[in-house]
Amino acid sequence: MKYLVAILGLLVVFGLAFAASNNKKQIKYKPIAIMVVIQLALSALLLNTKFGFYVIKGIADVFEKLLAYAGEGISFVFGGIANDGQSPFFLGVLLPIVFISVLIGIFQHFGVLQFMMKWIGFLLSKVNGMGKLESYNAVASAIVGQSEVFITVKKQLHKLPANRLYTLCASAMSTVSMSIVGAYMTMIEPKYVVTAIVINLFGGFIISSIINPYTVDENEDILEVVEEKQSFFEMLGEYIMDGFKVAIIVGAMLIGFVALMAAINSVFDMIFGISFQQIIGYVFAPFAILMGVPFSESVSAGGIMATKLVTNEFVAMMDLAKAAPHFSERTLGIVSVFLVSFANFSSIGIVAGAVKGLHEKQGNAVARFGLKLLYGATLVSVLSAIIVSVII
Repeated sequence: MKYLVAILGLLVVFGLAFAASNNKKQIKYKPIAIMVVIQLALSALLLNTKFGFYVIKGIADVFEKLLAYAGEGISFVFGGIANDGQSPFFLGVLLPIVFISVLIGIFQHFGVLQFMMKWIGFLLSKVNGMGKLESYNAVASAIVGQSEVFITVKKQLHKLPANRLYTLCASAMSTVSMSIVGAYMTMIEPKYVVTAIVINLFGGFIISSIINPYTVDENEDILEVVEEKQSFFEMLGEYIMDGFKVAIIVGAMLIGFVALMAAINSVFDMIFGISFQQIIGYVFAPFAILMGVPFSESVSAGGIMATKLVTNEFVAMMDLAKAAPHFSERTLGIVSVFLVSFANFSSIGIVAGAVKGLHEKQGNAVARFGLKLLYGATLVSVLSAIIVSVII
């Protein structure tokens, strides 16, 4: 039965993407089929094999160590604030972003990340039927983040037509930054975080290939990556401050969104006798069912999915943690994978602002197709969840 539901879910996702396509005749179906098979194979490898278990355990152990090291610095500065045996969300989940940001800066300074991003991107370009720039950008987005990635390709931004710019922005919104992966792993199971990151890469290409198909001329497919020249200690200072800014921004957004959601829920409860999240849960329940969530859990799961869309993934992950005792392991896995991306309304402003800061005209172009970006990125999340539902 789960396979029939998954097939129906895939047909709906592809149908919705096809309906929004700006050039239906140019869609290349062979690369799409290959990438769906790759998604299924990678999900099975990571979630259902001993090799996958050891890979995910190794990655989780690394992040556990990194969080422990980050805790040393946090304890030194904020040690008197937390009660024994308790750690506030900001200290335990958000502030470790600062340390992980520093590590990313160090690896980038010595060229390790650039090497990985270029070569992984090059290999992906052989599979996805897209250009080297698009492939590099997708990998870079998953490592350095949805804002920072555009700095690395700023020399080419002004040359890009709207269709290529859409694909770059869609990749940035469909993935997550490596600097906050550790934070996710404190809220949901690491195996779902790792799996989602890997298959979202291909999901972004699949949906973009349907919504926004085009062929890149080999003469135009030149990858120029900008590498900023800084001294080692200049870089350290910059990445420390960047990590701290991310932690503060996410913290501020959580305060605002959680408080707003509580207020809206209260008002709806007083007027209609049902919370706002329950109402939007009914709206998203059909998508939850198509993703493989049992009917009895679909409204609650739909509410968490919708919360991610209208607020952000952190708020939704907190809600998932509260609802976890009432969900089956299968539902937890499916919804967890759905949540691991930047597909939400606030990301439209973040991506458009990042591009506008580098090239105003291109930033305005991104703002114009912002809703279509979110539409595509949300379909990527649904697609990834359906793929995982076949495996677990």
